[in-house]
Amino acid sequence: MEGNGNYRGSLGKKGEDIACSLLEGKGHTILERNWRCGHLEIDIISIAPDGIHFVEVKTRRMSVQAPPQENVGRAKQARIVKAAGQYLKSGKGLPYGNLECMFDVVAITFKGDEAHTEWIPQAYIPIYI
Repeated sequence: MEGNGNYRGSLGKKGEDIACSLLEGKGHTILERNWRCGHLEIDIISIAPDGIHFVEVKTRRMSVQAPPQENVGRAKQARIVKAAGQYLKSGKGLPYGNLECMFDVVAITFKGDEAHTEWIPQAYIPIYI
């Protein structure tokens, strides 16, 4: 089973690379990748003219199950929001504390070597969590 973890890790990294390229193509500057604070993690933190974006990337192989973005449920959203708060309180995040905060999801589904990418800006609003 150890190989499965490496496979998932490499698939996830490939998805994050694609997500970063997508965001940069839309005018974002990547500030952080895989930012951690204790057990909390944010896949991508980017800055754009409209504010700071906290991005969860979900990458999957083509399957008959639900689309990847459906795996960003309420509990995951709450952890990302908590991590975002910690980031904004940190030395790295303080300069961005007065900007609009967006919580996005990038869903990537691979069919063979072809990737279908869907960016969902402002996928959820923390006030409802």
